[in-house]
Amino acid sequence: MEKLIIEKSRPGRRGYTLPQLDVPVAELSNLVPDKFLRKSEPNLPEISENEVSRHYVKLSKLNYSIEDGVYPLGSCTMKYNPKVNEKVASMPGFAEIHPCSQDEHVQGALRVLYECGEFLKEVTGLQGVTLQPSAGSQGELTGILLFRAYHKDRGDDKRNVILIPDSAHGTNPASAAIAGFQVVTVNSLPDGRIDIDDLRSKANDTVAGFMITNPNTVGVFETNIREIEQIIHGCGGLMYMDGANLNALLGIVRPGDMGFDCVHINLHKTFSTPHGGGGPGSGPICVSEKLIPFLPVPQVRKEGDKFIIVRDTEKTIGSMHAFFGNYGVVVRAYTYMRMLGRENLRRISENAIINANYLMKLIEHEYLMPFKEFCMHEFVCSADYQKEYGVSAKDIAKRLLDYGFHAPTIYFPLIVHEAMLVEPTETESKENLELFAEALIKISNEAKTNKELVLSAPTTTPVRRLDDALAARKLNVKW
Repeated sequence: MEKLIIEKSRPGRRGYTLPQLDVPVAELSNLVPDKFLRKSEPNLPEISENEVSRHYVKLSKLNYSIEDGVYPLGSCTMKYNPKVNEKVASMPGFAEIHPCSQDEHVQGALRVLYECGEFLKEVTGLQGVTLQPSAGSQGELTGILLFRAYHKDRGDDKRNVILIPDSAHGTNPASAAIAGFQVVTVNSLPDGRIDIDDLRSKANDTVAGFMITNPNTVGVFETNIREIEQIIHGCGGLMYMDGANLNALLGIVRPGDMGFDCVHINLHKTFSTPHGGGGPGSGPICVSEKLIPFLPVPQVRKEGDKFIIVRDTEKTIGSMHAFFGNYGVVVRAYTYMRMLGRENLRRISENAIINANYLMKLIEHEYLMPFKEFCMHEFVCSADYQKEYGVSAKDIAKRLLDYGFHAPTIYFPLIVHEAMLVEPTETESKENLELFAEALIKISNEAKTNKELVLSAPTTTPVRRLDDALAARKLNVKW
């Protein structure tokens, strides 16, 4: 196992040489109060430059990334990030400007914010936008707070319920609860879609809104979406779309045309900016006309040929993030959209759908497919067949590491037993999909003929199976 860098430390070794001081040495006690000064030297590693370089290169090789291979995380689009995005985002005019600069000094930066918002409004078919939220989950919270402000502004204080399907992303009920609402679950049918009768029975004058993902979490399109919209709007509620699966809709159908009042957009998923390891992210929301007055501030507006910052509006819910959110992520997404244009954005979704269906067909004879129809950009399969031999979805995920692949999302959605949720995205080639399918098929055969090999996986990684529960409860990140 690789040692920590401090374990490689040896007294007297140096990775740097500083020049001789050509100014007098300052007494820290004259500059910093004594109570803030260390009483002893910090315990820092003493190690040569060569060994430092080797240490961190070795660590980098232990990370799995989209540059290594297929990253099929269902419901969390992990596509290749074009390097041109990074080049543009690192330009000094974007990377080094101060957020408190005067409007006239950062017209280019403000133009990017404004035009990115306009592009997102066009993609979603909605009339208002804010780029502030720094993640999809914060976008959800922002949207639900807008719902609350809208109903309160109308004097409708009895609406304290948010309806959410049983297949929803976990952040949906969390966001609704944090915003002060009671969450009521709506059941799904065997085909993975909303049970319309159950929805209708729960839609009343206490409902503030309905949160739904479309395509939904099992990878199928809610074909009754217009009827769902009529039920919710008919009882006075609002429609919220979780945009995690927007990669299936670009240029094909718009949330606004389906009757949604709010949708969050994961720029770090759909519009291709790196987000491994928990960040960075960006979760703008687009809203219908009725919610525009409540949008967060500040906002960028265009007046003639100039872009200005509006720092307050009468009914705003306030700020959700410092300044304008994660600006670097916005620049990357803006670059991605400008490079592709309208027609190629549609091709993204078309290719994502083709890839998902192709991969599903390659493995359907080995894995249970709970939903038989063609999928959208992702599909759910089950390890129930393999479970008969004592092998679980988790075991299959661990064994995939030995084949050099990242595992798909497992045990989600909760409505599918031994679920594996797979999203190959549009950036994978036919050959890569076939290699991934081949690995899954081999593991399925191993489950039947040599299950101990699967149960002991991974065998090629520096660390074997960890105690997940213990790691979560006794987090120790200090040496």
